[in-house]
Amino acid sequence: MLENITEFLLNDGLKVPSIGFGTYGLNGIEGANNIKQAIDLGYRLIDTAFNYENEGAVGEAVRKSSVSREKLIITSKLPGRHHSYKEAITTIQESLFRGGVEYYDLYLIHWPNPKINLYVEAWQAMIELKKQGLIRSIGVCNFMPEHLETLIKETGVTPSINQIELHPYFNQEEQRDFDKEHGIVTESWSPLGRGNSMLSNEKLAKIAETYGKSISQIILRWHMQLGVIPIPKASSKEHQLDNLNIFDFKLSEKEMKIISGLSRKNGRTNNQDPRIYEEF
Repeated sequence: MLENITEFLLNDGLKVPSIGFGTYGLNGIEGANNIKQAIDLGYRLIDTAFNYENEGAVGEAVRKSSVSREKLIITSKLPGRHHSYKEAITTIQESLFRGGVEYYDLYLIHWPNPKINLYVEAWQAMIELKKQGLIRSIGVCNFMPEHLETLIKETGVTPSINQIELHPYFNQEEQRDFDKEHGIVTESWSPLGRGNSMLSNEKLAKIAETYGKSISQIILRWHMQLGVIPIPKASSKEHQLDNLNIFDFKLSEKEMKIISGLSRKNGRTNNQDPRIYEEF
C-alpha cells in the first residue's frame, strides 16, 4: 500500500504524501492508539492542531510507532487567539513541547480571522521559526485570495499549503485555481463532508459500483485527480485501510465532471465563511 502513495513537491522543496490522516477528535490513549494504527498501516502525513488538544496524542503515537520520525510529515496549526507576533512564537514553541517533537514539518495558520487582522504578524513569526529550524514548511488554512495576496505582498513569502474545506458539494474551483497559479498546494479538510447526504448520493453510488469501490473511495480519488491532498479522518482499521486503497483505479474525465458538478454555492458544511468566521 505504502509504495503506491505518490508525493507532492511543495514550493519550498518539502515532499509530502498525496493523502493525509486527520486526527480531530482522536484524544487520549485511545486517540494515540488510533493514530499509531494509521501510521502502521501506511499513513505518513499526520494532521493535528493546537486547538484539537491532541498534539500530545500524536506525539505519543509517533514514539510508539516503529516508523522513524524522519519518515513522517507532521502538521499542526496556530489558533486565532495567538496571532500577535510574540504570542505566535511562544504558542508554536508550546505546540512543540506538547507534541514532544523537536520540529514540525508543516505549521499552518488555522484561520485568517480578518476582523482581528493579525494574520500577517502570525505569518512573520512563522517565517522566523522556520529560519530557526523549528518548522520545515509554513502554510495556511482557510485563506481566500485576498488573504493570500496580503501575506505575499507584505512578506514576500508564499505559503506552501492552503488547507481548505473541499468536497464534491463544495469543490472550491476558483480557490484551487488561485492556489495553483501561485504555486500553493491545496489540501482538503472534511473531504467526505460532515454527516450530509454525500455518502448516499445516487450519482456517486453509480460511479462507485462501476469500480467496486465505496463512495468514500470515489470521493478521495476525485480529490487526487484534482491535484488536491485530502485529509480524511477514520478511527477504525477498516476505514483507515479503505481510505488508502484508492491508487489502483482512475476516474474518467466524464466521471470527474459529474462529481465536480455536484458542487453547490452554499455547500459549506457549517457555513464557516473565512471572510467573517472567527476561530480562537
